[in-house]
Amino acid sequence: MSARARNKTLAAALAVLGGTLGLHRFYLRGLGDWIGWLHPIPAALGWWGVDRVLTYGQDDKLSWVLIPLLGMTIAASCLTGIVYALTDQEKWNRWFNPTLPVDARAGATNWLTIGTLVLALLMGTVAFMGSLAFGIQRYFEYQIEEARKISQ
Repeated sequence: MSARARNKTLAAALAVLGGTLGLHRFYLRGLGDWIGWLHPIPAALGWWGVDRVLTYGQDDKLSWVLIPLLGMTIAASCLTGIVYALTDQEKWNRWFNPTLPVDARAGATNWLTIGTLVLALLMGTVAFMGSLAFGIQRYFEYQIEEARKISQ
């Protein structure tokens, strides 16, 4: 790891706003982080599901599986932002700034960190509950339709 200080607030904001693209992982670990390169895959599949709903309508069964991937990816990114924002200064600097003193300013919490935390809670909850509601609704509608077919 280089001597460049990794700022906790910036990492949390990148997780919330660009976490589906892995931007927070690239900021903290560099472009060689293979997990960061995997982040856009479920997000892209979820956006493909949204496109399929817009093209084929809500009866497209593949979109029922793909759209919750987008919501879960957004929720997971927001959860990462929450963990980053709530990490104390000493632990943050031990993890991501090992060459700096444990009380280095890069790991400090400020009002922007708190604002990012609130945004992460808001976005993560909406994304998680929305994808959960969509997936469960589609599943039960499918079950009802299949029951109607059997009863006829």
